Amino acid sequence: MNETIPGLPGSATHSRVKPRPDAGIIGRPIDRIDGPLKVTGGATYAYENELDGTAYGYILGASVAKGRIAEIDTADAERAPAVLLVMTHRNAPAQLDFGPTVTPTVPEVFTRPRPALNSDRVRYYDEPVALVVAETFEAARAAGLIRVRYDEEPGLYDLPGHIADAYAPKRTNAGFETDSVVGDFERAFATAPIKIDSTYGTPFEHHNPMEPHATLAAWSGNELTIRTSAQTLANFRAGVASTLRIPLERVRIVSPFIGGGFGSKLIAHADTILAALAAQVLQRPVKIALTRQQMFANAGHRAEMVQQVRLGADTDGRLTGIAHDVWSATSSFEEYCEQTAVFARSLYAAPNRLTRHRLVPLDINRGEWMRSPGEAPGMLAFECAMDELAERAGLDPIELRIRNEPAQDPERGVPFSTRNLVACMEEGARRFGWERRNPTPGRTREGRKLIGHGMAAAIRPNYIGAATARVAIDRDGRVTARLDMTDIGTGTYTILTQIAAESLGLPISSVKVELGDSRFPRTAGSGGSWGAASAGSALYNACNVLKKQILEAAQSNEASPLRGANATEASFADGEVRVGQRSASLADLIRGISPDGLEAEGSVAAGATTQSYKTHSQHSYGAHFAEVAVDCDTGEIRMRRMLAVIGAGRILNAKTARSQIIGGMTWGIGAALMEQTVLDPRYGHFVNHDLAEYHVPVNGDVPDMEVAFLEEDDDKANPLGAKGLGELGVCGAGAAVANAVYNAAGVRVREFPITLDKVLPALPVIAI
Repeated sequence: MNETIPGLPGSATHSRVKPRPDAGIIGRPIDRIDGPLKVTGGATYAYENELDGTAYGYILGASVAKGRIAEIDTADAERAPAVLLVMTHRNAPAQLDFGPTVTPTVPEVFTRPRPALNSDRVRYYDEPVALVVAETFEAARAAGLIRVRYDEEPGLYDLPGHIADAYAPKRTNAGFETDSVVGDFERAFATAPIKIDSTYGTPFEHHNPMEPHATLAAWSGNELTIRTSAQTLANFRAGVASTLRIPLERVRIVSPFIGGGFGSKLIAHADTILAALAAQVLQRPVKIALTRQQMFANAGHRAEMVQQVRLGADTDGRLTGIAHDVWSATSSFEEYCEQTAVFARSLYAAPNRLTRHRLVPLDINRGEWMRSPGEAPGMLAFECAMDELAERAGLDPIELRIRNEPAQDPERGVPFSTRNLVACMEEGARRFGWERRNPTPGRTREGRKLIGHGMAAAIRPNYIGAATARVAIDRDGRVTARLDMTDIGTGTYTILTQIAAESLGLPISSVKVELGDSRFPRTAGSGGSWGAASAGSALYNACNVLKKQILEAAQSNEASPLRGANATEASFADGEVRVGQRSASLADLIRGISPDGLEAEGSVAAGATTQSYKTHSQHSYGAHFAEVAVDCDTGEIRMRRMLAVIGAGRILNAKTARSQIIGGMTWGIGAALMEQTVLDPRYGHFVNHDLAEYHVPVNGDVPDMEVAFLEEDDDKANPLGAKGLGELGVCGAGAAVANAVYNAAGVRVREFPITLDKVLPALPVIAI
């Protein structure tokens, strides 16, 4: 039964899942374990790390986007007070050349060497051309004294103008097929009585985590320790080792606290490589941070895209054909293809289907994974096109989607593990008051404001990454769990504490979780919405192994009060181990059977290798609803309220889950209404490369938000029954906003973001 109940005390707009009958600590809205550290300054972020003798580096970037360094004069910088080192391509230590390499168990894209200052070649604007290291950060700014003369070359910086140069990559991100074809779309579309053929543009976007990329590197003999801000420690470690040509085991990555990443901290960037090189040369710790402006060119972005969505339907609104074509910018020297149309392969039923991805190489840095890669830009276009089709078919947008609900995965032909998309839409319509929406655009007014309502579906694949966890219990019954997993602000410390506490029947206060050190057992890290389920499942399995060890020792130990007990009847609860009528304090039991404590490890395999992923289509689902007001005189758009109803398996922590969804909804506002990085088509640099001109939603832009979770437990997903939701909140949220703008003002903007200059000229003239 998909039942929702009122939310947390003190939060009038929050609803959460009804607890399972066997619910314990898992699922509760427990406050963040790391919260006190963060609000008191006790959580140490990358740049805040201090070591004796630390020197400070500052990077100088290229002032051209393509060419070669003809001459570089570093004399003035070298003579500047407190400068210790000026590094350029002429004196940087040797590194492995850029290109593919293979490290077992780590995807090639993460192990690829990414050297810095290894050539006179300039491949993109602001690529590092020099590093100055000094006794202070201020002294390191002597980098501005370096004079560089370039032999500039013409470059390509315009996606729409070079669509004809597009090519088909071998695969998209995450290994999906570049194209998919089912039936004969072109024939179905040509004969469809109702059809939509719309082209949407989505711009370059940047992650802009609160914490800039920063690294403190230190060598001890031939061992390198890097304190940085990393989402996936295994990726960082492999990439650094490969670039520096040193064995993997000589690199240690430490990253216990991360101030946001959103995909921009999955691989090592110039700050990490250059800090390691400079520390090696100087034989002292070196700290480097990218400035906010440098992050725009050197820390990844979401690529600009042109998306054509074609939908054909019969007179009842049932889809006969779906086509989603995507042309995306990529780097001329390193390919990245976002899986923008892949979600369309599973979202709606249609007998004839076509999805294609094409890339246009530009002279820019590599695009990278940005929150909800694929679905975020893809659903922004596709779910708006579905709204266009609903209007043309004379159907309510929700009714159109319900009529095209598939019985099984439309392209894989396998059943869904769970699929509550229709329930999400119906529950959302009830909560939002959807029946009061006027389907005719521009008909709802409040004074000089036009009021509109929109909705969109949400879908996101459920991934599981390979992970291992180690859990130990001491003689006092205190538990310590260790994983190289990271917490990027999502609540990982808290969720893992809950899993261990419930599994072992202990209070939260008896569990300590340690994360963010590559010396701990390896996990898939944070990314792809797989973090909690992957690391959590590994920890859950480790706790089960530990419980087995405890019971085996308790059964055989002569001093044990549970000697000879039937382990199949055992339970761990309230700090005790109970077997039938017998029980013992867990702490007393450990002191008696293993005074030095016990330790166990547990693992979970990557989802793609497990049988359930082969036999079932696994996704999280949701429905987004938005209300906006458009000013009749200025075209200004203001959000009024938003609602998301989510079906994402078992909710591990109601509070952190809600936080993730409202964060994603806020990203949807940004994508729909304000976020855009402008690439200068003449010179190849991002013009608005700071937070003064790259606009993101702030408190005044974000309306009342309601989040509801449908009760769900996916036993095909993982041992916990949970699914990823960290990125689901973004998927479709922007389309709901865009559809609401159209419903308010009758203006369909297909070039995102929807800014007032695009709305105002098309607004109807309304008498005062």
